Amino acid sequence: MDGNGRWATNRGWPRLVGHRKGAERVKQIVSAAPDMGIKWLTIYAFSTENWKRSTEEVLGLMAIFARYIQREADRMAKEGVRMRFIGDRSKLDPKLQRLMAGIEARTAGFSRLNLTVAINYGGRDEILRASRALAQEVAEGRLEPGDITEAALAERLDTSAIPDPDLVIRTSGETRTSNFLIWQSAYAEFEFTPTLWPDFSPQELSDILVRFGNRERRFGGVATT
Repeated sequence: MDGNGRWATNRGWPRLVGHRKGAERVKQIVSAAPDMGIKWLTIYAFSTENWKRSTEEVLGLMAIFARYIQREADRMAKEGVRMRFIGDRSKLDPKLQRLMAGIEARTAGFSRLNLTVAINYGGRDEILRASRALAQEVAEGRLEPGDITEAALAERLDTSAIPDPDLVIRTSGETRTSNFLIWQSAYAEFEFTPTLWPDFSPQELSDILVRFGNRERRFGGVATT
């Protein structure tokens, strides 16, 4: 969900105004997604690299996350949305961690839409943490090195209960994946749009889904005729 800061700067406003506008856009996309046939939606909210931003912006983002969880809990439950979080929570404020755990527990029984929010998430960090978990099990004699398979690693990723993505969309005109689901997106389709996230509408998402539906996905195989 890239482009919040630029959206605000282009209008002469503080960057946090763009982040607040971006949070409003999330609400619209989440509400529209089930009617488009989307069952699983993952949004990249804060990366492991985003700590490099100013203290003011980081604290502002964390406050936006907390308000979003508090204000959206009732609507999530009403709309049948299950909310999960991926990423390293250990560096987050304990209050935010409690809010995250609370809404996960409250929405655990819903399935109309599975919404996953990546906070303090990085693909390399995720793989490193999973690798360390495997190494610890080997050191403790609970796992043989020969038993380390792709499936074994995948089971220790943050996304172990989540299917791999079919489609990855990046807004704002950037054409890189920026450490997002780098293991899981090996066979995903990609879409890069110049639209800044606060302007990314449900209609544009629908248009992208139409293009996605026309793609032939071979997963390393041969095209069918």
